Amino acid sequence: MSVSRNREELVAVVALIVSMIIWSVSGIAIKHALVVLPPLTMIVLRFVPSVLLMLIVGIVRRKHSMFCLQRLEWKDVPLFLIAGFCQPFLYYLLETFAYDALDSPTIAETLLSTSPLLSPIFAAVLLHEQVTRNNIIGILVSTAGVFALTLAGSTNYSIGSYWGILLAFGAVSAAVVDSIMMRKAPLRYSALSFVFYTQVVSLIFFIPLWWWKEGGMIYDLRFQILDLNFYTHELMVALGCVAYLTVFASVIAFILFCFALRKVGVTQANAFNNIRPVFTALWMILFFGEHLPLAKWIGIVLIIVGLFVCQRKSS
Repeated sequence: MSVSRNREELVAVVALIVSMIIWSVSGIAIKHALVVLPPLTMIVLRFVPSVLLMLIVGIVRRKHSMFCLQRLEWKDVPLFLIAGFCQPFLYYLLETFAYDALDSPTIAETLLSTSPLLSPIFAAVLLHEQVTRNNIIGILVSTAGVFALTLAGSTNYSIGSYWGILLAFGAVSAAVVDSIMMRKAPLRYSALSFVFYTQVVSLIFFIPLWWWKEGGMIYDLRFQILDLNFYTHELMVALGCVAYLTVFASVIAFILFCFALRKVGVTQANAFNNIRPVFTALWMILFFGEHLPLAKWIGIVLIIVGLFVCQRKSS
């Protein structure tokens, strides 16, 4: 039993690392996509195909697995409504307004990466999940590493509107509540089923908002789509980034994260969010030639050490 349990936890850790690697590229992809596409249009173009893709995969995979699609029962509708409203819908809106209200993107990124600090509180209160001393120490060490990694070398520490801080923590809280709903969802729902239904719910909120704010642009596209000059290099890059966000960030990473969270719990799963800036920094080194100062390397080491401590069992 112990060997089987250890194997399951190892698989969960691998799934978490893969999902964080995928999400670490998401910020870069979103930045390139927003050069051409308005924010809500980019979100709708991202999640509509992801829902259709999961529907097709779920229908094909009829056997019991993390990729099968179960029928939603009415008694579970409130749970999925809360989860889908919190993330992606509420998280993306609050995140966008937080970036706009805060003067420094670095400060915004740092505040938005504090979900591991809130996870133990939410998990203990709402799920009665055991939070160990190693969990707390590991999260604090890892979070200190995130602050060192994101703030070292920054020249702009001005905060701007204090509403930005509240919006950032609101976004983080929404993401943690979504994690709680993942944990509370009945095990009869596969990881794909949970992600599918939450994204369907998010589209119910996103599409009316998109139509109100940016829907008029589809009328402009009727004539531009026939013009060969419309297909610029920037547009092709943006659509490629949206394709990455659709398949990898919105489907594969979310399913892997949901699967792993059910195995290791909310506190330990969300602790891995601290490793995302590490992978982002590595991509910037490998593909953009960015050089990291010593303080950022110290931050990376602290993040990794903190994760090891957080995952270690208490004696």
